[in-house]
Amino acid sequence: MEIILTESVEGLGEIGSIVKVKPGYARNYLLPKGFAVVANKSSVKEFEHQKRQAERKAQKIAQTSEAVKARIEALNCAFSLRAGEEGKLFGSVTSADICDKLAEAGIDVDRKKIQLDEPIKMLGEHSVGVKLPGAVVASVKVSVTAAE
Repeated sequence: MEIILTESVEGLGEIGSIVKVKPGYARNYLLPKGFAVVANKSSVKEFEHQKRQAERKAQKIAQTSEAVKARIEALNCAFSLRAGEEGKLFGSVTSADICDKLAEAGIDVDRKKIQLDEPIKMLGEHSVGVKLPGAVVASVKVSVTAAE
């Protein structure tokens, strides 16, 4: 019996795979649990249509993410903070601070998507990654200078 998997099944296949299984396995386990549908002409055609729509949607998300990436990479987040003689800050620049600077520039990003392993505690130029939808990663320039 041929079926189309609607969920990934260990040892059988990934979502969207058309696989051949024994009728009892399909009838008693895969179909009742919603892991698969019977592969007939209409279900195959419907699944192909849904697959094309999902690809178009992913492509639109990637395009918008690329536009946001270009805006982020053109931006320079400048911070002026008190620092010691050796260039060590009295405090730090966190992902929340970077998120606020991006929001001031009109770019809405969740602070959890900013890839900052630990807060910036030194003066200088730093490059920080920002995860965007569609597996796009932008790089924002963060410059930290000493306040007078």
